[in-house]
Order: sequence, then structure tokens, then C-alpha cells
Amino acid sequence: MKKELGIYLHIPFCKKKCYYCDFVSYADKLLYQERYINALLLEIESQKDILKESNITTIYIGGGTPSIIDVKYIKLVINKLNEILNFNNSNIEIDKSNLLDNNERDLLNNNEKDLLNIENLNLIKKPIEITIELNPGTVTKEKLEQYYNLGINRLSIGLQSTQDKLLKQIGRIHTYSEFLQTYKLAREIGFKNINIDLMIGLPNQSIEDIKETVENIINLNPEHISVYSLIVEQGTKIAELIDSGDLKLPDEDLERMEYSYVKNKLELAGFNQYEISNFAKENYYSKHNVNCWKQKEYIGFGISAHSYFENIRFSNTEDFNKYIDSGYSDFEKFNIKNLLKNINCSELEEETIIENQELSRAKIIKYIELESKGLKTIHEIQTTEEKQKEYMLLGLRMLEGVSISEFKQKFGENPIYLFRESLSKLVEEELIKIDLDNIFLTRKGLDLANLVWEEFV
Repeated sequence: MKKELGIYLHIPFCKKKCYYCDFVSYADKLLYQERYINALLLEIESQKDILKESNITTIYIGGGTPSIIDVKYIKLVINKLNEILNFNNSNIEIDKSNLLDNNERDLLNNNEKDLLNIENLNLIKKPIEITIELNPGTVTKEKLEQYYNLGINRLSIGLQSTQDKLLKQIGRIHTYSEFLQTYKLAREIGFKNINIDLMIGLPNQSIEDIKETVENIINLNPEHISVYSLIVEQGTKIAELIDSGDLKLPDEDLERMEYSYVKNKLELAGFNQYEISNFAKENYYSKHNVNCWKQKEYIGFGISAHSYFENIRFSNTEDFNKYIDSGYSDFEKFNIKNLLKNINCSELEEETIIENQELSRAKIIKYIELESKGLKTIHEIQTTEEKQKEYMLLGLRMLEGVSISEFKQKFGENPIYLFRESLSKLVEEELIKIDLDNIFLTRKGLDLANLVWEEFV
């Protein structure tokens, strides 16, 4: 059976950098979009063997603001992936878990059935989940139509708040009215899976603001809502404004109240909270994110894009010029297959990894960085113990928690015994519960999740 693999594509351009953003993105480099996409296509081509050998389950186009670039470049990227993966072709290996069920087949209208031109609808494979992030003010009806025609089937729209004063305060480029226009266009075109991003814990954001925002969004009836607390990163504009006293963060009690209100209101409206920050209607969980929380593998393409493959976490350069100046041979030399060869090269194997594991891993990481001239950075080469701890940490982000049986299947060990001291402590503190097959956060644990995760760092 083919290895499941997700794809992340980083588009680093934006119209204006939001005040809270510390991602690798640029508001002044849009004129380089063609050179950037050409480099991105070369990088994708350099990994085609791994992509062909894998069962690609999700494609996520993030940024930056991917929707700001000319749609022809998104088309080039999707077409390149389709050329390699042939994901619209019925010759893909049929995985029964990936077949449309009876209800899903019934949802197809006659035109869609005719378009598919397949006599036996039992053989229709579920489409890959393809998400693109977009901001209001950066798309037109024509652009959205082209996304739809390319097979992009999930939109993630950055709203953050329905109060224009708050949007302006955090450096957003749009108004609530512009968001509504974008959302309405997306629905008219036919998008049936839309996420809306919201933020709590903003300076000068009242509980009344939160209530109004949540009520407005519920009335729009999206399939998915992400709710993030503001995280102030040093070096961002908002950090400067807070440090100077121009803005003031709400206290922890107010932010906890905001979170509790949002959670209760969304659940009453029929949204399932399936992860700390994510709520969705049934069958509309973000597959890409769930796969990450279940420690499944993915490859990132583009500047600063991160990957997880064969127990190794690595990323691309954050140097924009280095990335766009790289040729096929640069990307090919350190594609995943060659990266693994370099990590297992004979010189490094002479280091007795069992006896001096940390030193050996440090040498490998330094070796890759030097050999790739900074194009690739290895962040972690996981031991089994590190992988097990990470699996627990990621799994405890989800409301269903960690499946004991799935942990046993993956690692051949029982997490109840393996982490008995930490789990006993967390149960005693009423931060987690353990039932027949799941270890999961309590309501108290949701509020104090960082204390739970620290046990597995």
C-alpha cells in the first residue's frame, strides 16, 4: 500500500503584512512572482519520484496570501501536480476507504454525473482535498471561478473579526463588507467547503465584539470555523505597539471567557469542536490539519516550507533570493531521496550513533546545511522516544485525543504504561481523562492545554 502524504505549497506574497504576522511573507516582492513560481515548479519536479510513489491525500496552498498572485500561476502549480500525480484520472489505485459512499454519490447532480462519464459510480474516488487560503480584497469572481475549475474544493478565508475598527487595528487590508462580498461570490460559484478564520484576545476587543462576530458568522453557515488566540511574536508590528503602550492585551481571565463563549455558542449552533482551535460541521474537518495532528507525513514546497518524512523534520531556506535563484540541480541534489542518502552517508555512519546519538545527529544536521549551502535545514531527526512523545502532544490537541489502540499499532507499546507517571499526574489534576481506548483533555484541560503538552516535550 502506498504511503499517505500531504503537500503544502507556500506562496509568500501579500498586499500588506498583518501586524501580528511572523510568517515568511513579503508585501514588496510581488513583481518576482513569476520567478518564484518557476522555482517552485522546479522543486516540485525534483520530488516527482516520491510524489508518484505516494498516496497524496491533501494539498494545502498557504502563505502569505496565495490569492494575491495571478491565477495563472496557481494554475501552473496545480497542473504540474496533476501532471505528476494524475489525481483526476481513474487509473489511480482504488482505496476502498477513499470511495464515495451512497450518500455522497447521491449528492452529485446529473450534470456532475454526466461530466464524470463513468458508468459505475461505485468506482468514483473521493477528490483530494485542495485548500487555498485567501483574503478578502484579493479575489474577483473570475479568479474564484478559475480556482473552482482547477479542482480547488476548499477555501480558507481570513476574516479575524467583523468589527472594522479591530481589523484596521491589526493591519488587515479589508473590511467586513468586503469579506461578505467574497463569501457570497464563493457560494454563488459553488464552493461547498469554506473555512473562516477568527481571532480572540485582540487588544480593545470586548466580549460584545466577540458575541457579534460569532453570531454573524454562524448566520453565514460556513462548514468550518477556526478560532485563534492572538500570539504576540517579537519583531512584529503589534509587539511594538504593545511594548510602546499604544495597545493593551486583554487579561487572561477575559480571554478565557471569550474562548468559553465561542466554544459554547458554536457547539450549540451545530459545530463540532474537534481540535483546540477548530470547529466544523460533520464530515468537514480539515483533512490536512488532522493528518498533521495524527503525525502523518507531508512535503512542503516553497520558501521556508516545512516537511516531515521518515522521522525527519526539515525545511527550505528562508532566503528569498537563494530560493528563486536555485535551479533544478540544486533542488534535485537535496530532494527527499538524496536527503535520506546524505543522512545515511558512510562518513556519518562511522559515528557510533548508539553510543553518541546527540553528537551524531548534530553532525548530520550541520553536514546537510553546509552541503546544501543553506537550501535545506534539518530541524530534527527523531528517535522512537521523541516520536512517541510528539504523537501524544499532537494527539492531545484533538478533542478525541489519543487512541490507545492506534498508539499500540504504530509503536508496539502501550502509552498508558509508557507515560504512566505523566498520565497519572494529569488525571489527578483533572486535566485529562482516560476511557476504554482514548486519552483526552477534560474541559479544564482545554483551558490549560499548555500544561498538558509540556509533559510530552
